[in-house]
Amino acid sequence: MENDKINIPELFGTMVFNDDAMREHLPKAVYKRLRQTIDEGRDLDPSIADDVAHAMKDWAIDHGATHYSHWFQPLNGVTAEKHDSFISMPDRQGHVIMEFSGKELVRGEPDASSFPSGGLRSTFEARGYTTWDCTSPAFLRKETTGVTLYIPTAFCSYKGEALDQKTPLLRSMQAVNEQALRILRLFGNTTSRRVIPMVGPEQEYFLIDKAKYLQRKDLMYTGRTLFGAMPPKGQEMDDHYFGAIRPRIGAFMKELNERLWKLGVPAKTQHNEVAPAQHELAQIYEEANIACDHNQMVMEAMKRVAANHGLTCLLYEKPFAGINGSGKHNNWSLSTDDGINMMDPGVTPHENIQFLLVLACILKAVDEHAGLLRQSTAVPGNDHRLGAAEAPPAIISVFLGEQLEDVIEQLIDNGSVEHTKESGVLKTGVNTLIEVKKDATDRNRTSPFAFTGNKFEFRMVGSSASISNANVVLNTIAAEAFRDAADELEKAEDFQMAVHDMIKKLFAEHRRVIFSGNGYSSDWVKEAERRGLPNYRCSIESVVELTSEKSVKMFQDFGVYTRPELESRAEIEYEIYSKTINIEAKAMLNIAGKQIIPAVVKYTTRLAESINAVRAACPDACLSSQTELLMNTSRLLEEMRMALHRLRDANFRAAGIEDMKERAAFYLNVVSPEMQALRTPADKLEMLCDKDLWPFPSYGDMLFEI
Repeated sequence: MENDKINIPELFGTMVFNDDAMREHLPKAVYKRLRQTIDEGRDLDPSIADDVAHAMKDWAIDHGATHYSHWFQPLNGVTAEKHDSFISMPDRQGHVIMEFSGKELVRGEPDASSFPSGGLRSTFEARGYTTWDCTSPAFLRKETTGVTLYIPTAFCSYKGEALDQKTPLLRSMQAVNEQALRILRLFGNTTSRRVIPMVGPEQEYFLIDKAKYLQRKDLMYTGRTLFGAMPPKGQEMDDHYFGAIRPRIGAFMKELNERLWKLGVPAKTQHNEVAPAQHELAQIYEEANIACDHNQMVMEAMKRVAANHGLTCLLYEKPFAGINGSGKHNNWSLSTDDGINMMDPGVTPHENIQFLLVLACILKAVDEHAGLLRQSTAVPGNDHRLGAAEAPPAIISVFLGEQLEDVIEQLIDNGSVEHTKESGVLKTGVNTLIEVKKDATDRNRTSPFAFTGNKFEFRMVGSSASISNANVVLNTIAAEAFRDAADELEKAEDFQMAVHDMIKKLFAEHRRVIFSGNGYSSDWVKEAERRGLPNYRCSIESVVELTSEKSVKMFQDFGVYTRPELESRAEIEYEIYSKTINIEAKAMLNIAGKQIIPAVVKYTTRLAESINAVRAACPDACLSSQTELLMNTSRLLEEMRMALHRLRDANFRAAGIEDMKERAAFYLNVVSPEMQALRTPADKLEMLCDKDLWPFPSYGDMLFEI
């Protein structure tokens, strides 16, 4: 057991070029200038690049590194890396020198034509640049290729257009910092130098046996099961959620934590989730760009570590129909460099005017850009999850809780706020249990955007997606609302009266987005429509929000996106959706034609031979049940055959549509229903066919046999 001991403080960050490593390896003057860039957002001094690169190389080589890689996040949903060794040109004696220059640190040049650009780049325009993000620390990763130094970077085209997730995120962080500081200055804060978006993501995922995964072509090709009947037991007993962690899963979690802690990822919480075989890992809050980098590292580590334990990690939003899907709750707040949380209401929120103004601005931002927030969560897999029992609806609303809603109602109805509802004490009725002070309000798990004490929890993000898009939107819409407020308040002759009137006005104008009830109910859908709230049931329907004049103006005002960048992202969204459904449709055709139908034919043959054998031996035997079973199976088989032909035809027609938006709509409205029409008889046949003939593991096999 001695070898199982883990000293987390000694382990944490050992594979990261963090502050301790920088202090040790950098000259003091260089360290100071680099820290000023990181801490204060100053321009990076190019003259220090060589010193930083040299120190980073020495540190990496000391840890066994042979290569370095500019690590970036293109618009294909995953990360990208190209490895270069540290060796330079051999000298005349044939000896190599290990070098890494400032130029190599600051800039890389991958092929930009091979990544999605949505028309920003032509195929023949290949040049693109990765640029070092010094605010996100470099790290080492040991894999089968050896030890490699990973340098977090942004990725732009030759003309400076963003081709990645990180560049707009960094731009949005600059925007909200500038405008939030204006709000702080209005209230007399002259000491805070930066306002930083802080993010803490919660990552949900499934683990299944790798051998079973390899027998499921649908999971291998698409990440979700395209066929599958529900097992006798699902999640209805609520016995998996927060249940005891099984040994095999526990071993996976232990290795995952150790790997992440070495990489400086603050992995905090782990537990079983609601669905069988489903789990969660949550990170502690960090600056938004670092949290996004770390979440990508978490997803990559989950897949690699799972393989070490004979498991496969599924990050798709809804890998099993009828079983809870996976999301990624994005906990978002705004904090200053000197520790002030702008979303902390304090003990008496009604007296915290700065908080009330921030809250009113965020309500305005969410209400005016609800469709854009919905679009920020648009990945194809999320369409299967949103609105189900495990996820919020696709309608954007805000949950504030009783305490804050009471403050808002007092302000709107009476023009002033006299008191704040007390939180009270939790009384259990057991003498030996200490009385615990309750939070000021309960939570609402059906709310897409819920205030949870001193932050907002955006619950709509999909488990497979980067959290960057959601935070770009949150940061930018907040920046716009803060700007509008500051523009008016900075001109006010009586600030106290002006800010009071503004808070009341914003709450009154945007209270329609506040909702505390059951987001799953059909009544809420009707009520939301009455209130005029958008309801994009499918992700591609919300893509229009990217290029609306309102969105374009806002993003351009703050330098987060240009119009061409937004148009390119819209094109990529349509393209990704179309390609996703196309792959799923082709996988269904392949599996149905080559696996399921042949298996069912074998079953009907076996059944017919059995009936004929009994009739031959006993002509008077009653075989009505067997005959009915054969007829039902044959009927479903014919239904499946006809559905297969319709799906093949629909998918062929989709490929001929040139306009990407029209093609995506065709996949949504024509191809997807035909896919369901093929699945329905197939799932019924799974319940009839002999287990030994069915060509792949069932839901029960995958969810419970780990």
